[in-house]
Amino acid sequence: MCSQDMKKAYKISSQAIREKMRKDSPLDEKYLNKVNRSDVVVVEGQYDRVQDVLDAMEIPHITVGSQDVEQVKLNPSQVVFVNCPGNLSRNGVTKIRQFVEEGGFLVTTDWALKHVIEPAFPGIMRYNQQPTKDDVVRIEIQDGGHKFLEGLMSSDEDPQWWLEGSSYPIEILDKEKVEVLITSKEMKEKYGEAPIAVTFKHGEGTVFHIVSHYYLQRSELRTDRHKSPSSEYFAEKGVAADVAMDEVPLGVAESAYTSASFVSKIIIEKKKKS
Repeated sequence: MCSQDMKKAYKISSQAIREKMRKDSPLDEKYLNKVNRSDVVVVEGQYDRVQDVLDAMEIPHITVGSQDVEQVKLNPSQVVFVNCPGNLSRNGVTKIRQFVEEGGFLVTTDWALKHVIEPAFPGIMRYNQQPTKDDVVRIEIQDGGHKFLEGLMSSDEDPQWWLEGSSYPIEILDKEKVEVLITSKEMKEKYGEAPIAVTFKHGEGTVFHIVSHYYLQRSELRTDRHKSPSSEYFAEKGVAADVAMDEVPLGVAESAYTSASFVSKIIIEKKKKS
């Protein structure tokens, strides 16, 4: 599945998420529509492009360079996304830690585990030193009713998660502090650790980290269900079918929907708290 097809999948999935919000969670859409550019800061990276997911969702944001973080004014009402690899300066890492301590939401991906999370929040989790291959694994949503997972996936869904070549598996050191949101038995079997998306509190703020990238560059169609038209998937979500939906296979749309929905839920929750 080429990057152009994934771009189309994110656009269609984002439209579906918006439509579902208007129908089932109008208050959430209200909060999302109140997001200003200054509410969301994206730190550029070489390998992930969460800004493309935000653009597809029509969520305004500011983009800054990784070496400019120490000069940027951050406040606790913001969500800061740090794209992989997260090569911040030492002062930038210190500033990110202070931002979270004061109440900010931090979202990091892949190699930022080693470059941001480990130095900023030592003793919480670390890279397990078993890099992945360019791979796709089946994921599972953890039970527990976490607000970031509500409505994300039903029991009959089977989303896949793309792993960048040399993605960093998460080894959790403080199991009482870290909550696993999305996991993968297949990830555990292949690379030693199951967590795909995790979160933990620090000070007044919250940190989220995922293996690989928010902007998934490919998926795999492993089953007949994955190969079927995506309109069937969106019908399951209660979203009216659009002609363009059938241009994207269900398995690809499912992966893009899961990724984009998780991003929007984090931003909405922060907007509510602010």
